[in-house]
Amino acid sequence: MSQTPDATPSRTIGRRGLLTGALLGGIGLVSGAGSAQAARLAVPSTLKAHPAMVHTRADLGRVAARIDAGAQPWTDGWARLVSNSHSQSGWRARPQAVAYRGSGTPDNSKILFNDVHAAYQNALRWRIDRSVANGDAARDILNAWSATLTQINGTADRFLLAGIQGYQFANAAELMRGYPGFNLARFQSMMLNVFYPLNDSFMTNHNGAFITNYWANWDLMNTASVLAIGILCDDQAKIDRATTYFLSGPGNGALPNAAPVVYDDGTAQWVEAGRDQGHATLGIGLAGAICEMGWNQGVDLYGALDNRFLRAAEYVAKYNLGQEVPYTPYIWHKGAPGVWSGWETFTAASPASRGTIRPIWASIYNHYARRRNLPCPNIAAMMAVVGTEGGGGNYGPNSGGYDQLGFGTLMSTADTVSR
Repeated sequence: MSQTPDATPSRTIGRRGLLTGALLGGIGLVSGAGSAQAARLAVPSTLKAHPAMVHTRADLGRVAARIDAGAQPWTDGWARLVSNSHSQSGWRARPQAVAYRGSGTPDNSKILFNDVHAAYQNALRWRIDRSVANGDAARDILNAWSATLTQINGTADRFLLAGIQGYQFANAAELMRGYPGFNLARFQSMMLNVFYPLNDSFMTNHNGAFITNYWANWDLMNTASVLAIGILCDDQAKIDRATTYFLSGPGNGALPNAAPVVYDDGTAQWVEAGRDQGHATLGIGLAGAICEMGWNQGVDLYGALDNRFLRAAEYVAKYNLGQEVPYTPYIWHKGAPGVWSGWETFTAASPASRGTIRPIWASIYNHYARRRNLPCPNIAAMMAVVGTEGGGGNYGPNSGGYDQLGFGTLMSTADTVSR
């Protein structure tokens, strides 16, 4: 176990999560593929049967049975879903030929992310209570976009749109696989030809910037999209690429770089904690989705690096609950080679957006507390603060309210299981 760092000013985390100079003062950091292994789970092959992204057939069956029995908290979670405007069968898609996010050309990304969440929420209602009206609505949204969308464009924010909405759209389609009239092949083609090239470009080139210029959430959302597209398209190479990148990639979103310092209190510093808590919680939510999709593909990303993600989630939850956390100064190298270069040092966890509410904690709690019987008191407390989790449409009209699929109270609450 590493030591809690003292206040020595020269102790900093620099490029790729390494301490400047060396491993100083007993602070333990882990970087590189050799230390970032995840166990292949000894699970039956049926686990990988579709759907197998953030939800499985077993999840959906469990939720339906609990709702039929009138059990809590599933009934409260269900009420949260069916009252959301996006889950109504009367939702009509507004597909665009070009989805654009950023300044310049008028940003129409709001149309896409609203339709993505409508597809997902209607798909959930179909899978849980077999409402044909909701199934038809989800199918029609997915078909409309796959028949129309040819390009994602914009400023650097185009990579945000391709990443977040890429993994979310794929999850909606995964739930509708086999539904009468759903054109899965055309939807897969859209994901492979419109979303994936941007995901691949970002993970490979980081928009031409220094590898550290883009914070962890940029890597994580594109990794999540590659993983989801791989599952949707039965492309094992993409699944392997995404899980390998999460474990040992060069960017800030790889687990050793996203949570590079482990402290004696059992937490691990999250790389965006010094930036602000809105982005810190965003990264935790995205990493949680990656871990869950990996788990349902038989790869234990949750347990990698001695449960490093658990330690990071505990750290972010603890600080957002109003408690203090240790912090090792982080030097951020920003800019692009041959264009411009800058350096910024973060010396403490940032109070900006502290207490951010996101519907991300129930799924993380379910894995560590229920599946693994591991203590996660700060995650549990943060989950209680959030309450019954909603989804897109429940957390404001802007893009941040649609960064996560949500509904973890409904979909993730489970009895202890063993895999």
